[in-house]
Amino acid sequence: MVMKSKTLKTVGVTTAILVVLLVFASGCISSGEEPETITMSGSTTVLPVAQTVAEIYMDEHSSADIQISGGGSGVGVTAAKEGTADIGMLSRALKDSEKTGSNLSEYIIGRDGIALIAYPANPVSDLTLEQIKDIYQGKITNWKEVGGADMEIVLIGRDSASGTREFFTEYVLNKEDAAKTMQEYSSNGAVQTAVSQTPGAIGYVSLEYVDESVKAFSIAGVKATVENVINGTYKINRPLLLITNGEPTGLAKAFIEYILSDAGQQIIADNGFVPVA
Repeated sequence: MVMKSKTLKTVGVTTAILVVLLVFASGCISSGEEPETITMSGSTTVLPVAQTVAEIYMDEHSSADIQISGGGSGVGVTAAKEGTADIGMLSRALKDSEKTGSNLSEYIIGRDGIALIAYPANPVSDLTLEQIKDIYQGKITNWKEVGGADMEIVLIGRDSASGTREFFTEYVLNKEDAAKTMQEYSSNGAVQTAVSQTPGAIGYVSLEYVDESVKAFSIAGVKATVENVINGTYKINRPLLLITNGEPTGLAKAFIEYILSDAGQQIIADNGFVPVA
């Protein structure tokens, strides 16, 4: 009987401890922030840095769930307008036609240079904007015409949903179409890979995608670097935007504020873009 009594007491104490722990855990859960999910979609240029910022933000805010996908700047505009995403990502300015009749709010989170790249062994190092335009419109078709080897030029660019392509078409091609021979790719990474594997190729990518696998041309003597975008000497650059349908609230507002904070802007700089704050 004594042993039974001790056993019952032990069970009672254990049960009491479990109850206290459960109550404590329940209190901790209920006192925390309510879980919140937002979605972002659009520019494949903004995509990698947005994912980096989101991962850091979610590490610091356990209740936040930020889901990000690409598709291009055009997709970002449509998704924000139609409400299929809370935040749209763009690698270009909003068009007047996109602003008309809409309630879009826009936030410039950085700037990005567009580099013209070639196969690393290409002997040509410098091009003018006029030469680039003539190359992409098929008026110059061989590298020997710009001081290079006797080799056919292979045009590589972005698809029609790309904000990078829209900016390139407007700024470099003066809103005129590229030659129909241009091969189209859906991301900066795909363009970089194609150029790195094609001796006669020329392509255009975000500065973030310039590495030892490709050669970046200087433009009229100015190198394609973040420093030259900052000091204004490298002219082929564009804004990076986040947009929302109306004023952002909740997690969307908090995330945009974070990416515009000193910490967020440092991440922008660490990823090869030009911060704006």
